[in-house]
Amino acid sequence: ITLRTSIHPTMGRLPLKFGSTRNAQVLASIPEKHLDEYDVVVVGSGAAGMTAALAAKKRGLSVVVVEKSKYFGGSTARSGGGVWIPNNSVILSAGVPDSPEQAATYLSQVVGPDVPIERQQAFLEQGPKMLDFVMDNSPLRFRYMKHYSDYYPDLPGGLDIGRSLEPVQVDANLLGTEKHKLHPPYIPFPPTIVMYSNDYKWLNLACINMKGIATSVKCAMGALKAAIRGQKPLTMGEGLAAGLRLGLMDAQVPVIHSSPLVDLVQDGDAVSGVVIEQNGVRSTIRARKGVVIGSGGFEHNAEMRNEYQQQPINTQWTVGSNSNTGDGIRAGAKVGAALSLMDDSWWGPTIPVPGKPFFCLSERSLPGGLFVNKHGKRFVNESSPYCEVVHIMYEQDRSDDGSEIPTWLVVDQNYRNRYVFKDVPGRFPISKFWYESGVVKKAKTLQELAQQIKVPEDALQATVARFNGHAKSGVDEDFGRGNNMYDRYFSDPAVKPNPCLAPLEKGPFYAFKMAPGDLGTKGGIVTDAKARALRADGTVIKGLWAAGNASSAVMGRSYAGAGATIGPAMTFGYIAANDIADS
Repeated sequence: ITLRTSIHPTMGRLPLKFGSTRNAQVLASIPEKHLDEYDVVVVGSGAAGMTAALAAKKRGLSVVVVEKSKYFGGSTARSGGGVWIPNNSVILSAGVPDSPEQAATYLSQVVGPDVPIERQQAFLEQGPKMLDFVMDNSPLRFRYMKHYSDYYPDLPGGLDIGRSLEPVQVDANLLGTEKHKLHPPYIPFPPTIVMYSNDYKWLNLACINMKGIATSVKCAMGALKAAIRGQKPLTMGEGLAAGLRLGLMDAQVPVIHSSPLVDLVQDGDAVSGVVIEQNGVRSTIRARKGVVIGSGGFEHNAEMRNEYQQQPINTQWTVGSNSNTGDGIRAGAKVGAALSLMDDSWWGPTIPVPGKPFFCLSERSLPGGLFVNKHGKRFVNESSPYCEVVHIMYEQDRSDDGSEIPTWLVVDQNYRNRYVFKDVPGRFPISKFWYESGVVKKAKTLQELAQQIKVPEDALQATVARFNGHAKSGVDEDFGRGNNMYDRYFSDPAVKPNPCLAPLEKGPFYAFKMAPGDLGTKGGIVTDAKARALRADGTVIKGLWAAGNASSAVMGRSYAGAGATIGPAMTFGYIAANDIADS
């Protein structure tokens, strides 16, 4: 597999071991020996866990990964696969004008005083090293997500052209029999296209924009070329998870599936292994040097969400992996680890479709739509970073007697004619199931729509009239929508004077129910700059490290940019492994 050096200047050709399906199948056929003692036991096979395992193995340690699910990849495989790592070699080679000082300024502005500066510095210093390590020791290559802005580009140090990366496509055939164990994506894409996260914004405009049409053709041609070569291309989160798994296969790191963590083993105050359960039988795996918890958050644990998080909350509103029930977090707390940020998540406005919640990334930002509360009034810049939108939903819901949850996204027929909604092209009908489940309403007039969503008719009409005035002037006088490049990323450049604002004038009108959904929880085990688990008094729990959503997020209560979940997860997994090797 040959890659253009414009993707990464130090890599012209992948190592031979990853260069053919035959070689990968040989690797996949090597039996994985499951022992009862290793130097390092890693819990979880998402981005954090697999990066930690790969780094530990390359430092000469024996490693095993234990995975609760029958799949590997966790929420990483379900995601868009974005990786936010400032000042890395890929973006620098693409001409992004980043620097350590600029990145540090921005991160400190985003996360504020809640996250120790030492942890911020560790992430910024080790992130670029981690990325180069992963590219040196797996088939993964990354591409710059051009112009995908930092989420707060106007803050000091922010970049409106962005710092985010995504993986270059990986051939699923290289996984051999392991490809059937890859966690399915959150939204499966047809095999007739090869789509990157950076393509998504243009595919939404494919009905009305030449670049959108060209992007559609490019995605289709990518699939055709792959088919001719006999490849099964994986991109986004699936590609990232597959590439990391290939790295583990080459390093002969075993991954034991369907083995949930039950408990941590202690010798005195030190963690020295794990207890797992397989087919109803419990067994112990000893860890001579350490255990790394990378088992994800607790988004699918109703009891924990009700204990730690604000109401209303529902495990059916998350798009995180079903296996994320806080096992690692609870095990860490049992041995004395402090927990923080447990009330927070990687929030986003989500249509609560029963069984298949839909996380609204672009739909809320396209012109011709607005959010209203139960009073029929706007209360937020709909194009703000998704985590911030839900924070505002909750804040105002508490202060205004439950008026913001659920929220409704109101659009008109012009919006529906122009834009793809989820995977439904413009002018095509929304799924009948959505109407039957009550997550979308449709009416000929705004008055009728107001009746259906139970908001005051006059208030909704007044809100839309005021919004229409802002759209025509190009200035959102209430919430400043469209004032920065992040707002404008998922917009329509054909709409003037503000690509985020268009009037709602053409019936019928639609309202989509919005709940406070999430990509996963962001609270967990408190760690230091070396990813070591800490007690409430700040002392280190010997033998225990944590990374990813099982640990308290280095992003604090905010979200720096696309991939600010996965980038830190991989980085602190890498840091943990190196600290174990050095200890």
